[in-house]
Amino acid sequence: MTNKPLVKSVGYNSTNTYESLNDFTDETKNVWIVFHGIGYLSRYFLKYFDELNPVDNYIIAPQAPSKYYLNNSYKHVGASWLTKENTETEINNNLNYLDAILEKETILSTRNLIIFGYSQGVSMAARWVAQRKIVCDQLVIYAGGIPIELNENDFAHLDNDTQITIIIGNKDEYLTKERLTIEREKSRTIFRGRAKEHIFNGGHIVKKELINGIII
Repeated sequence: MTNKPLVKSVGYNSTNTYESLNDFTDETKNVWIVFHGIGYLSRYFLKYFDELNPVDNYIIAPQAPSKYYLNNSYKHVGASWLTKENTETEINNNLNYLDAILEKETILSTRNLIIFGYSQGVSMAARWVAQRKIVCDQLVIYAGGIPIELNENDFAHLDNDTQITIIIGNKDEYLTKERLTIEREKSRTIFRGRAKEHIFNGGHIVKKELINGIII
């Protein structure tokens, strides 16, 4: 007999929202799936993509499921993809959610598919591409790191036609010299030297002009 708590789990159906920007039409050239960072809601993250040509670009912004109030005023809400608590289960839940979005949107393979992750969103975007073998035309890693459990075999399905871009701010407060060295070596190994690195002048922020320059 023990008085320690027992960890149990239960499965259930859940519903989550996501946001999109512009219309998906016969004229659409690029479909973006963009993963926001911690503290964002997807509808506010989409503002960074509103200067893209609305005819050519259709943007989908999944919503991280764990929402919380950002400060003691209890007015502004943010969200997080994952924490160190029950991480594996949460990853699987998120992957199932992303699969459901892809199924609902019925994205056509004739369009350029751009997977974009910012900050914490990189960890979820990378896991989705790796674990679900998502084939994309571009993978953009912006101010975030590849999860430690992933390796080059997880991305072997991406051929040489996939453009991989890593965007880093030279004043990013979360990126020490030591971590930058580690992340560079990791990306060099995982993507076999194919990733292009872009360093911009700034901190841990999203810049529209950088997003506007991503299009193939």
